[in-house]
Amino acid sequence: MYIIAGLGNPRREYENTRHNIGFDVIDMLAEKTQIRVIEKKHKALIGKGYIGGEKVILIKPQTFMNLSGESVREVLDYYKVDAKENLIVVYDDISLEPGQLRIRKKGSAGGHNGIKNIIAHLGHDQFQRIKMGVGGKPEGYDLADYVLGHFTGGERKVMNAACEEACQAIEVMISQGPDAAMNQFNKKK
Repeated sequence: MYIIAGLGNPRREYENTRHNIGFDVIDMLAEKTQIRVIEKKHKALIGKGYIGGEKVILIKPQTFMNLSGESVREVLDYYKVDAKENLIVVYDDISLEPGQLRIRKKGSAGGHNGIKNIIAHLGHDQFQRIKMGVGGKPEGYDLADYVLGHFTGGERKVMNAACEEACQAIEVMISQGPDAAMNQFNKKK
């Protein structure tokens, strides 16, 4: 069984923001697999189903980004899933160009507070992740304002394509493992 967590912030005002790209991927994956992510449990919206014959739980933590680890930890504990093998976290990354994916099997938080909180709750940084490039903040911008800002029309098209790619990457990670996914999707745009 895999736990696939897309990070973001609850509430309508945060929809379609850079920081909510993890939620966007979960929404697209749910649509493609007909998994309804509507059950309120473990401080998250969750949905259960199958991807490539493997049982999956899709989660959208409702704790706000900086406390994502609370929800992720609860789900892992409840379903007795090993984070090192069967957790995939999808989130925004300002160090990557818009639309660029970077798949990793472990690593630091890189300044991302949601990932920092997950690492704190797990006690380690060894879990699979898909970083979704949203581009660096323009000079003079406040970082929080930038990541909580909305995509432009052109950026949204690029990000929709990146969400499609992330869904494909998740399928490869589950069916063939993270190394195969890294070889296929960790390419410069």
